Amino acid sequence: NIPLLQAARRRNSLNLLGLAEAELEEQFVRGDGPGGQATNKTNNCVILKHIPSGIVVKCHQTRSVEKNRKIAREILQEKVDLFYKGEDSDVFKEKKASEKKKQEKKRRAKENLERKKLFKEMQQLDKK
Repeated sequence: NIPLLQAARRRNSLNLLGLAEAELEEQFVRGDGPGGQATNKTNNCVILKHIPSGIVVKCHQTRSVEKNRKIAREILQEKVDLFYKGEDSDVFKEKKASEKKKQEKKRRAKENLERKKLFKEMQQLDKK
């Protein structure tokens, strides 16, 4: 099970629901984490809330307010799309596909490890 809202942040999705600026509430606050004086004295962290759904996104990925605003809107758009479309969302489908690919890669790696173990055992038996 993949939590729906954690599947957001995929850039290749094309069919996302649009966001109206009237539905958004935006705040600028001081960010947290490493950065010292640059972080402690500037309000470049963006908190964006989609009022109809109640979804809130906090973005402090860069030092630029404009870049953070853009990134926050992208993340919020994907989360809102997931919220309303659920499993029909392109973001959800992409996340499912990447999880499946990851599991397949793990399975193949495990099989290769087993083959290597068997090969080493066979070599040791041949030496005896």
